[in-house]
Amino acid sequence: MMKTVEILFSGKVQKVGFRSCVKKTADSAGLTGEVENLADGRVRALVTGEEAVIEKFLSMTYSCPRAIVKNIEVSDYVFTEFVNFAVKRE
Repeated sequence: MMKTVEILFSGKVQKVGFRSCVKKTADSAGLTGEVENLADGRVRALVTGEEAVIEKFLSMTYSCPRAIVKNIEVSDYVFTEFVNFAVKRE
């Protein structure tokens, strides 16, 4: 079943190429959505896809180089259809 989730990544996830890695990982998994930096130092992603694929994607984000993911919070989000996976710039 397709769904959209909001994911909040915390740790050393800004200024290390983490958003780019998240996009590359999502693209390779066939997921759509967007990723952006938050003012509080976290990174927020909205991801749409199959639940099992999202779970696999989450585990793959831990291996992004230079980033240190300390915590991932996942919550259900209103279903949103995205055209692709985009990195939002400030």
